[in-house]
Amino acid sequence: MDEDFKFPSAGNMEVPEEEMEMESPIMKVGEEKEIGKKGLKKKLLKEGEGWDTPNNGDQVEVHYTGTLLDGTQFDSSRDRGTPFKFKLGQGQVIKGWDEGIKTMKKGENALFTIPPELAYGESGSPPTIPQNATLQFDVELLSWTSVKDICKDGGILKNIITEGEKWDNPKDLDEVFVKYKARLEDGTVISKSDGVEFTVDEGYFCPALAKAVITMKKGEKVLLNVKPQYAFGENGRPASGDEAAVPPNASLQVDLELISWKTVSDITQNRKVLKKTLKEGEGYERPNDGAVVQVKLIGKLHDGTVFIKKGHDDEQPFEFKIDEVEQVIEGLDKAVKNMKKGETALVIMQPEYAFGSSESPQELANVPPNSTVYYEVELLSFVKEKESWDLNTHEKIEAASKKKEEGNALFKVGKYERASKRYEKAIKYIEYDSSFNDEEKQQTKALKITSNLNNAACKLKLKDYKQAEKTCTKVLELDSRNVKALYRRAQAYIHLVDLDLAEMDIKKALEIEPDNRDIKIEYKILKEKVREYNKKDAQFYGNIFAKMNKLEHARTATVKQEPVPMSIDSKA
Repeated sequence: MDEDFKFPSAGNMEVPEEEMEMESPIMKVGEEKEIGKKGLKKKLLKEGEGWDTPNNGDQVEVHYTGTLLDGTQFDSSRDRGTPFKFKLGQGQVIKGWDEGIKTMKKGENALFTIPPELAYGESGSPPTIPQNATLQFDVELLSWTSVKDICKDGGILKNIITEGEKWDNPKDLDEVFVKYKARLEDGTVISKSDGVEFTVDEGYFCPALAKAVITMKKGEKVLLNVKPQYAFGENGRPASGDEAAVPPNASLQVDLELISWKTVSDITQNRKVLKKTLKEGEGYERPNDGAVVQVKLIGKLHDGTVFIKKGHDDEQPFEFKIDEVEQVIEGLDKAVKNMKKGETALVIMQPEYAFGSSESPQELANVPPNSTVYYEVELLSFVKEKESWDLNTHEKIEAASKKKEEGNALFKVGKYERASKRYEKAIKYIEYDSSFNDEEKQQTKALKITSNLNNAACKLKLKDYKQAEKTCTKVLELDSRNVKALYRRAQAYIHLVDLDLAEMDIKKALEIEPDNRDIKIEYKILKEKVREYNKKDAQFYGNIFAKMNKLEHARTATVKQEPVPMSIDSKA
């Protein structure tokens, strides 16, 4: 047959635009089933591999032999010795092919019987295919290349050449190491590298690289077809060094391989403490608050000056307890808590999580004020603090008491957030007391009351008034006449502008302790707030009424105004 024979779409034949209802039934060799509801039939000749099938937009590669129902052969890629390639679901072949091949697995061989309306219709394809011909195609699906529309606008199409490993992809903060070659549509190479590292959110070369790499897996190789808006746009790019110029509005083709990447975690969710993983750790376990950790570390300034070194040169590992007062700087504490055993990481800390605005003398050098610091840390081992379910009742009460005292120490030095966490941990140890005896229940009740009261004081200092109100309510559920809980909840209500509820709590507290000076002062504050809001309300409504009166006067004046007669020129 003619070597230039193609499988065009069915021209002007009337084929409905809506997709056929497809299914990929499990079939046995020799079995024939109808695909969809328009007469397309598939007979399985050889089973394929796995479960995956190609999707619309994928570049598929097949061998086929096409015959009429009487056995007359009109074309065969096998006879030509060259597989046939096309994009699935793009109308590049007859409808029956688009619908049938998407049900096949890699290596599968099937015989498709395709009715005229899914082939060449009433007109046929003279001289090889008669009018209204039902066709049969013996098709083997050799392979396919997945094509993904990364930005959903056709601007970056990704063809996967080699599948990557595992399942995860780089994130915006991660540092990726890639190999690439970029060329114009005529094949002119404009840029290439056998290995370059960049941060995803900062990008490299052109916008398409960063957008593509976050969809890739380690070891994945792809071909990108890039439209101008994701390349160099309407201005193009002049030649530079060994790199060729990019004309205005030029599309590019980019071979891209993701070799590896370093995970960068935003520990504080504000980019003030970043942890770049240099070596992956073991398993999934991480230290908890109170865990005893052993590390090797080197601390450096931006210029490379080493100011601290621990656990190196045959020195014993540096040991500290996670979330313990002042043992290490806050940023290091938070970062190590997010590491796994054996992990090595570079931790970058802004001044507010390091040594702040004052100069800080360290082991090997002074850290200047407002310094960003860099710690290379290896987590050698850790022993987690026991959780409540690992303790007996006596140990739970002892642990809760210890956490409460730690919270008190932190509160006294103004570390309200860390103190709050201690009080919450204390309550967690004794939250469920069904296993306690009567004496222990009295102890846990007292601990719950004091820990919640102190936590409420922390929340007020942190201006978290909603949580302060909730914490005081927990105390009042245990002791409805607790004056401190009523007083602190009233403070929270005042800040939340629930003035009626605040007054109820203050009045109840004064009934219990009528001479309490602090409560009387808070009552004065409340009354002043009430007067202030009443004044604002009066002014607000006064302004509204004034505007309404003004509008009413204007309307009345307009209604009563008589029309003015035109003047007459007596000289006319």
